[in-house]
Amino acid sequence: MSFIDLYWQPRISSSTDTSLCRGACVEVDSDTEAVANEGFKLGCISCKMRGEVPAMASVDWYFKALDESNFSHIYTYDNGSNTTDPRFIGRLRWNGSKQTRDLQDGSIYILNVTYNDTGTYQCIFNRILMYPNYQFQTNARKNITINVVPRLTRGMASILSEVMMYVSIIGLQFWLVVEMIYCYRKISAAGEEALRESAAEYLAIASESKDNCAGEQVAE
Repeated sequence: MSFIDLYWQPRISSSTDTSLCRGACVEVDSDTEAVANEGFKLGCISCKMRGEVPAMASVDWYFKALDESNFSHIYTYDNGSNTTDPRFIGRLRWNGSKQTRDLQDGSIYILNVTYNDTGTYQCIFNRILMYPNYQFQTNARKNITINVVPRLTRGMASILSEVMMYVSIIGLQFWLVVEMIYCYRKISAAGEEALRESAAEYLAIASESKDNCAGEQVAE
């Protein structure tokens, strides 16, 4: 076994142990349709690729309205939160990872959404991976376009999916009824055929018995 194998063996074991102990991180896209005068969660998840490496991260949020060409900084979370844009003062709440500096969920929550909140939001993760002998800095950037509507509308895909579900249920029920009628008729026909065969067999036996009795009388 080489020196490299000896060096990496405990670290591979540590990675396996960590993956068994920690929950999986899944990067789910944020919703993009907010309802006016209600709350809305802006989702932003950036999973750490090396789960066994300790890290610390901060999250910055930026906003660009429909009539703007540049992003404006609106929020920072770095072991505490801070809102910087007057349009969002008192309306932004941290909704991401808690009680850890190793942030992977950088979501925020907007209170009392207005139509002016329509636009593009940018979430930036600034992460520092802390190796034994050095630190490595990375960042992840995600854009989310939000549309503010009077009330929540359902997408066409959702409506079609529900319609197809009901059509499938009705189709299965109709097929079950047809199958039951078919089986009933088949069993009924088989029963009638069995009765006819039994009656014919009985008549044949009775006729044979009668012929035997007549033969015996003639022989006497």
